[in-house]
Amino acid sequence: MSKTYDKATQDRLENAREAEAANIDVKRLIRRVDYRLVPWLSFLYLLSFLDRTNIGNANLFGLSTDLGLTATQYSTCLAIFFAFYVIFEVPSNMVMKAWRPSMWLPIIMIGWGIVITLTGIVQNFGGLFAARVFLGITEAGLFPGVSFFLTQWYRKYEVNLRIAVFFSAATAAGAFGGLLARLINLMDGVAGYEGWRWIFILEGIATVVAAVASFWLLYDYPGTASFLNEDEKKFLNYRLSLDTNHLSTLFKKRFVYDGLLDWKIWVLSFIYIGALMPVYCFSLFSPTLVAGLGYSAATAQLLSVPPYVLAAITTVLAGFLSDKSQKRGVYILGASLLGAVGFIMNIATANPAVGYVGLFLAAAGVYPLIPLVVSWSGNNIGGATKRAVGMAIVISVGNCGGIISSFIYQRSYRPRYYIGHGVCIAFLMGLTFCGTLFMMAYYKRQNSKREERSYTEEEYLKYEDEGDNAPYFRYTL
Repeated sequence: MSKTYDKATQDRLENAREAEAANIDVKRLIRRVDYRLVPWLSFLYLLSFLDRTNIGNANLFGLSTDLGLTATQYSTCLAIFFAFYVIFEVPSNMVMKAWRPSMWLPIIMIGWGIVITLTGIVQNFGGLFAARVFLGITEAGLFPGVSFFLTQWYRKYEVNLRIAVFFSAATAAGAFGGLLARLINLMDGVAGYEGWRWIFILEGIATVVAAVASFWLLYDYPGTASFLNEDEKKFLNYRLSLDTNHLSTLFKKRFVYDGLLDWKIWVLSFIYIGALMPVYCFSLFSPTLVAGLGYSAATAQLLSVPPYVLAAITTVLAGFLSDKSQKRGVYILGASLLGAVGFIMNIATANPAVGYVGLFLAAAGVYPLIPLVVSWSGNNIGGATKRAVGMAIVISVGNCGGIISSFIYQRSYRPRYYIGHGVCIAFLMGLTFCGTLFMMAYYKRQNSKREERSYTEEEYLKYEDEGDNAPYFRYTL
């Protein structure tokens, strides 16, 4: 038995004994962790999603007209963000795992805050294209980084609700972004700048300010958190050890390769792309879709808000129910169907009222899918390093959906957007729904094959580097 494993085992037993002796109020402690982590992380993601999607609001107020962009050039600027976002997600998670979240996350935020601010002074297609490239590079680390980070604080059937609350900031960004853009556009002409420019400038400055504050408001891991006493640190580490399945938490190159070569992670990636592509379609084009129902630009901005409110509610509700029932797949299936029905309603009729109700159903279905699929992936990837790499792969491949979403809602497709809505339906049903059915069947079969019995410390040691292939690992359905 190696010294590393001996120490880990001894620490786990020691933490258990000391936590029991300290008589810790678990619910109260978890609430304290929630208050310290989740609100600020959610606010940061709100800023992130606001900054990547505010180009849709800016375009509604004249960005393409003032810069002389063709429809293809505008779509290219949307797509290039996702191309670089995808490339840099896995490296970013590896840097954060090897370094400190409380340093890495604020640094990348300062980077994208500066980029989005400077987007407000671009003068042509080339300038906007370059800004979107650097925005993709700098924003890439936040969502996969925080998703993995939360798995280092919460147990496997607690994390989905926290990711759901965190991701609900994206729905808030959709609602808040429309209102904010409507107000900021009133600055049209101030200092000689068009209103859409002020949308980028002010929102970028807000991101930089929040990034600087994050150096003091973010934490690393339970063992180093300043708001916890020694007993609480040991207890949280002990709780987390219960979910490690006696698997290695060390950083080894083989775990990186395991993550890259595991076919199950790539199937989860395609399930995620089927869910995320419609989310990006909705966030980038919802004001345009509402305007296509016959409303003016200003009215469309306001009417695009209510569907996001419903989406925020269903996202958190699905997260709560999924954790409570300790199941993921069935909720993914239900949300996929609901989202598909919403898009079908927009294809089936030209009636504006029916189309608007369809947008509510689409938002209520697609937004809950993101935390559900992300937490399902985290639950079913064994080992800390493999999980960090695997979750980054799932999220980065999923973000390829942003590239697709940038081209399927062209102006020439107005007002029914058959191609855009049809592709969203195909992704939800063909990739997310069918892929989830397949993985649920696989996970169930594997669980039935694995013998449920007590294992000795020697057996745990033998399989500690095997990740989710270890015979005592159980998949979440």
